[in-house]
Amino acid sequence: MLARIYRPAKNAMQSGAANTKEWMLAFEPGAPRVPDLLMGWTYTTDMDGQVLLAFDSLDEAVAYAERHGIAFEVLPDPEKKKVVKAYADNFAYGRKIPWTH
Repeated sequence: MLARIYRPAKNAMQSGAANTKEWMLAFEPGAPRVPDLLMGWTYTTDMDGQVLLAFDSLDEAVAYAERHGIAFEVLPDPEKKKVVKAYADNFAYGRKIPWTH
């Protein structure tokens, strides 16, 4: 049973940094997904894949995994790019593409 410890990336649909501060511990799938013959949906018999634990810090997540004997892998933080923009830049004289109506 292998677990991944990571900090989730920012959602593409949000401009803020909500839900990106906590560290998550998620288990890797232990069994393959199997198609249901009647409905065509897929299912799995692995219930650990449904567990997602949240921690305030990386140290807490690592301590939890070590305390419970869970093999884990720590994934690096997603790269954060901050683009500083101002509304006035849309009308700047040196703009690459000229502003038009």
